[in-house]
Amino acid sequence: MATTLIAAALLGVLIGILSGLLGVGGGTIMVPMYRLAFGMSAMASTATSLFTIIPTSISGVITHVRNKTCVPKLGIAMGLGGACTSPLGVWLASISPSWAVMVAAAIVIAYSAYNMIKKVVKAPRETASEKPAAPAPDPPTIAPKQLATGVAIGLVAGVASGYVGLGGGFLMVPLMLAWVGMPMKLASGTSLIGIMLLAIPGAISQGLLGNIDYLVGIATAAGTVPGAFIGARFVSRVPERTLRILFAIFLGVGSVLLVVKEVALFV
Repeated sequence: MATTLIAAALLGVLIGILSGLLGVGGGTIMVPMYRLAFGMSAMASTATSLFTIIPTSISGVITHVRNKTCVPKLGIAMGLGGACTSPLGVWLASISPSWAVMVAAAIVIAYSAYNMIKKVVKAPRETASEKPAAPAPDPPTIAPKQLATGVAIGLVAGVASGYVGLGGGFLMVPLMLAWVGMPMKLASGTSLIGIMLLAIPGAISQGLLGNIDYLVGIATAAGTVPGAFIGARFVSRVPERTLRILFAIFLGVGSVLLVVKEVALFV
């Protein structure tokens, strides 16, 4: 048990850095790793991931707000929308076969990775002069229509988050880029605000169902909290194109790991 908890904490540091840097809750790594390395059931993997995502996102949000690399109003709008629907996702997962939950997660994650890579290929390359050298400016003003779009994004992400045990950043970040026109450097932090809010009711629902492994979740959070602070501090120093590529790789690896695990279960 001690070895398991130490491994979970070390994994948490990596997850936290990626979470703060890319604006995701870390579930795209936690869910497959809980399944592959820790031998948890599909439901326990998604439930424990959702539980751990909350402290991870909170630590990242604090730094993003301080560094002005997020848009709080839009993040809150997405989070409130997602909080309304994440329990629905948890209920759908509870009545679905475990392989369906994992395959659904893999499909959604892979699709998001594909869209991100497509945008990177089409986007012009950044020059050295375009790299940020100073603190980020004040976040842009968000119009009521954009807030409404944020709520809609949250409603969709909430169902997906509760169902597959991910924070929802895998959907929120690409949708903010496409529907709101948000730059990646602001989308990352804004997404974490939404994740922080929408994960709470989903995690409570999973806890009431008895699906969360609290020891592993707390051990992972012990690593993700400091890791998220580190990742969020560096987000303004990394070029936009690099962030998009890292995000796409992050999603792609998670989807492949999930598919490999489920195929192995049927062999």
